[in-house]
Amino acid sequence: MISSATEDRGQDRRTGRRRPGYLAAAAVFAVGMLGTTLPTPLYGLYRQQLGFSELVVTVVFAAYAVGVVTALLVAGGFSDVLGRRPVLLAALGLSALSAVCFLTEGGLPLLYTGRVLSGFSAGLLSGTGTAAVLELAPPGRHARAGFAATAANMGGLGLGPLLSGILAEYASQPLKLPFAVHLALLAVAAAVVLLLPETVHRSHPRGSLRPQGMTVPPEVRGVFAPCALAAFAGFSMLGLFTAVAPAFLTQTLGERNLAVAGAVVFCVFCASTCGQLLMGRIGARRALPWGCAVLVAGLLLIALSLLLTSFPVLLAGALTGGAGQGMAFRAGLSEVSSAARRPIRAPPSRRSSSSPTWGSPCRSSGWAP
Repeated sequence: MISSATEDRGQDRRTGRRRPGYLAAAAVFAVGMLGTTLPTPLYGLYRQQLGFSELVVTVVFAAYAVGVVTALLVAGGFSDVLGRRPVLLAALGLSALSAVCFLTEGGLPLLYTGRVLSGFSAGLLSGTGTAAVLELAPPGRHARAGFAATAANMGGLGLGPLLSGILAEYASQPLKLPFAVHLALLAVAAAVVLLLPETVHRSHPRGSLRPQGMTVPPEVRGVFAPCALAAFAGFSMLGLFTAVAPAFLTQTLGERNLAVAGAVVFCVFCASTCGQLLMGRIGARRALPWGCAVLVAGLLLIALSLLLTSFPVLLAGALTGGAGQGMAFRAGLSEVSSAARRPIRAPPSRRSSSSPTWGSPCRSSGWAP
């Protein structure tokens, strides 16, 4: 049996010293996610150096997505068996290997390898990082911990292109320094993880590490389908914008400042965080359709910016689309979580193997509405 510990999680039992808490875990989460978007403003420089097309940039982004999905399906539940700290360390290690691939600048194969490894890292972090932040929160601060996890996830994704853009524009070694800095941050994050208290304890022998796959209970499918569609549309917009915006700024608008490109991508993730906070004020049922509408408005503005070659319109589209994505995504997770917690009366043939409630899918996916 595996349980998440709630007692003595902020204090070392042997020494009596205070250990880092949920804010430290959130910082580790942010540093790990930062590496997943770090190369975003740099693909133009890689294109000049290696001579590949925009299509290759899209494929590189797709390689990252493959890594994320594979990690979630294969190892999404490993931290429930091994503990949070070992999986966090593994995720940081994969992120470090990804940074090394980019540091070597060995051509397209290493770029693909680096992105896949980065996807593996993000897949492990998305669930384990959020769970660690929530479980380390003291009583009465779970709402703050939920916001800290959200801010760490989206904030880390946004800080990646901002950091690399500034370093690449205003410092030497633009294709090396961002990843060297990230390796240093990862080393600090790993040291913090070693100081974090473990929140998963077993009362029985450790279970086997088997891929958990993905299943949706029939009773939740009616709610899950529209929410999943909204999440898919939102993250498609984020991925498309992250992949295309830097090239559009450089080739169409003539804006060659890499720091500006990084800042524009940073804005869309900040807007997503604000949209998630706004959802809590207007409620999930209203936020889901409103978020989708705002997301569509943002996409239309982005398309209009391409036609008008207008930077202000592009920025407005980024902020609008990001806010809609965050609002719809958090609302969808909240709706699915509520449906999953409702008591379900099983038919007689299934009662012996059925529990009165389904577990929260938000916990397994690494998000807490």
